Amino acid sequence: MSVVINTNYAATVASNNLAASNASLQKSLNRLSSGSKIVSPADDAGGLAVSMKLSAAAIRQGAVATNISNAISFLQTQDGALKVTAKVLERISELKVLYTDVTKSSSDKANYDAEFVALTAQLRSTALEKFNGVTMFGSADIGQVDVTEDGGTQVTIASRNLLDNTSGVGTIADSTVTSLGGVQLTDISTAIQNVATMRANNGSEQSRFNFASELVIVNKSNLESANSRIVDVDVATESTQLARWNVLVQAGTSMLSQANTSSQTALKLLQ
Repeated sequence: MSVVINTNYAATVASNNLAASNASLQKSLNRLSSGSKIVSPADDAGGLAVSMKLSAAAIRQGAVATNISNAISFLQTQDGALKVTAKVLERISELKVLYTDVTKSSSDKANYDAEFVALTAQLRSTALEKFNGVTMFGSADIGQVDVTEDGGTQVTIASRNLLDNTSGVGTIADSTVTSLGGVQLTDISTAIQNVATMRANNGSEQSRFNFASELVIVNKSNLESANSRIVDVDVATESTQLARWNVLVQAGTSMLSQANTSSQTALKLLQ
């Protein structure tokens, strides 16, 4: 082996190895300090692209879950109004039966009529109730609610026209009817049945939204889990790598120091 001064090959190799070990050490430090496996796009370009899509999908799932919860709250509020409406109709039916009592005087019946008029006004008032500015009762559907993050599946909140003469309580709540003598008990029974049907339909929509919400939450959790496997660092594995690179950096530093002193052999030959 020749002894030279101008070129120190051993020191060059040791320096390159030390630089590579130090770069890997810094990368491990960055991963552990950030908790992320992908500190820069160069670490995993393809994984970063997939992670961004998964992360966006998970965020959309969260937004869908919020919308579904709001839709459920709307239906619950609507059902509350229908429940009160049913109680009002029950009271009206009771008044109707009392009104037919032959022992009641005309003044007694007038008193029943006064309450009847007040109750029909309450029915009309209930039909105008709103949820966050959105009318709860009307002839048009409330709208469609997305139950998947891609908007591929929707659930419609159907219309419920409380004052409709056929499917609602319009016959009873008509403002032109001011006396219990102007309504039939069968009309009241039909109105009660209509409200019961509305509550049943409302409940079926709530049930579907509850299951849709459960599915969205599960999907969101799975998306976050899949994204975690791509971007989150495994602390146990990475700490092992950190220890390895730490030893290599220390060893490389020591070997570079020795390689730098190897050229001094030539000086001894010149003495």
